[in-house]
Formats: sequence, C-alpha cells, structure tokens
Amino acid sequence: MSAPNIVKRNVPKDAVVHSATVSAPTNIAVIKYWGKANVQFNTPINDSLSVTLDQGDLRAVTTAAFDRDRLWLNGSEVEDAKTSKRFRACVDGIRSLATDRVDPTGKVLVSKEDWVNMPVQIASYNTFPTAAGLASSAAGYAALVASLVELFGAKESYPHEFTAIARQGSGSACRSLYGGFVAWRAGSEDDQWKNSIAEQVADEDHWKEMRAIIMVVSDAKKETSSTAGMSTSVATSDLLQFRAQAVVSKRMESIQHAIINKDFDTFGKITMVRFMGIDVADDTAEVVMLTFTRWIQINSMHAV
Repeated sequence: MSAPNIVKRNVPKDAVVHSATVSAPTNIAVIKYWGKANVQFNTPINDSLSVTLDQGDLRAVTTAAFDRDRLWLNGSEVEDAKTSKRFRACVDGIRSLATDRVDPTGKVLVSKEDWVNMPVQIASYNTFPTAAGLASSAAGYAALVASLVELFGAKESYPHEFTAIARQGSGSACRSLYGGFVAWRAGSEDDQWKNSIAEQVADEDHWKEMRAIIMVVSDAKKETSSTAGMSTSVATSDLLQFRAQAVVSKRMESIQHAIINKDFDTFGKITMVRFMGIDVADDTAEVVMLTFTRWIQINSMHAV
C-alpha cells in the first residue's frame, strides 16, 4: 500500500521542455461513498474510507510536460481534453499554487508568474483494465495531480489542499494521494467545500500483514459508469440518504478503530456489510450494479 512515486528527471539549464513523471496507486473502498452532494465541486454525500494498494502491480503512470494542452490515456489521445471540466480543474488548480522552478544553483528557470502562459501535455497509462471496477480514474487523476505538483513546484495554502483538487478530477483520486488507509471527509458547502479532503488514517507500514486479493473476471467496461449510477441512485433511492446521514458515520468510527487496533474481524464485517448495503439491499434504486459474476465472488469470499 503506497502513495505516489516521483521519478525526477534532470533538466538541463538550457532545456525548453520541463517534465515530471509520477506513478500513483489505485485504492479499494471499504466504506464507499455513493452519490454527490455537489456536482460542481464533486463532493460526496457521505464520508468514505479506502485501502491504498501497492504499486507493484496496479498503478497509473503519468508524465506532465510542456507543449500544448493535450492528454493521452493508454496511448490514445483524448479529444477536447483541454476543455474537460475535470482535467481543467486539476491543471488550473495546481497551477494556481505554483512556485518558481529553480536549478541547483538557485537560478530561476521558470517564474511562478510564467506558468500560466505554458500549456501542459499529459501522457498517462494504467497497468490494469480501465473502467472495469478497479478505480482507474482514481489512480489516473492522483497521478495527474502528483505530476503537476512536481512540475509546478506547487505548495499547499492549507493542509490536504492537493487532495481537494484531485477529487475535482475524480472523487476517489483524493484517497490515492496517500498510502495505507485513507478517509475522505465529505465536508460541507462552507467556503466552497474546501474541507472535503482526504486524510491518512494509518500509513502503509501500520498493518503490513493486510493483503488484498484482486479477482479480475473481465477487462470490459462497466455497463453503468459510477457517475451515472450515483446520479440515478440519488434521484431514485429511498434508502441512500438515510444511509449517508444515519449509518455511515457510525461505521466510519468503528472501522477506523478496527484499523488502528488491527482488528480484522471487525474490519471484514464492516466491509461486507457496506458492500451488501449498497449493491443489494435497496430495491428502490433504478440502477443495478450487481452482476451474476459478483454474486459468485461474494459466495467465494464467504467460503474463505
């Protein structure tokens, strides 16, 4: 379970192009958020908590450089990326926190005022299937933000600000900026949702015995995207708001206590109750995320 890795490239004094390459992990939610409190700021209706996976197998690798505003994902250019609301939120948000880029002697290579005039080119790839349920967007946007932080030499103006920017790209991306066990606080609309941030509950060295088994049964895209599923659930589910307001806070407290005390029985029970509660129990939501294959996975987990 690890946070983003930074691969620094030496930039010659007379270089025209500056670049930074970063890899970021995916994460698996054990208490999931399902539904947006504010679509514009991409904030959730409830707190959530995830386990960050080790980057040895599953990661997104992103290079940020200057050419013109463009985005490649897994070798294919994304059309109109420079006008994408999510892409722009991350690029412009980190750019606003930029500092001077200097060489080892202290000479200014790029002043913080000049960054705004320099377009950014992003190349990103995943080492696992995209949009197949493994939080590819979380890893991708976390890597995007981390690479831009490195490239711009960005500095936070308040704690966890980078995570607030990452969640505007993809909600769960804020949790992939840290290793170990990470909570995303839902926050409130006060001060434009700046308190909707991710915080580390325990680092990657806390519970080294913990293992995540990933069963990839298909590399096909989900029939219903998370964004569409959440929107439909919020509009049609009778139980979703009750879960967010009355249930999640107690489970968050319990699972954080279980993590700190390495209480796997409690950790496992809460994780399974969360899964069944969202995907199975609510028959009023006009969206079905549970597949027959996932039923087989559930039975396999219970058998273990």
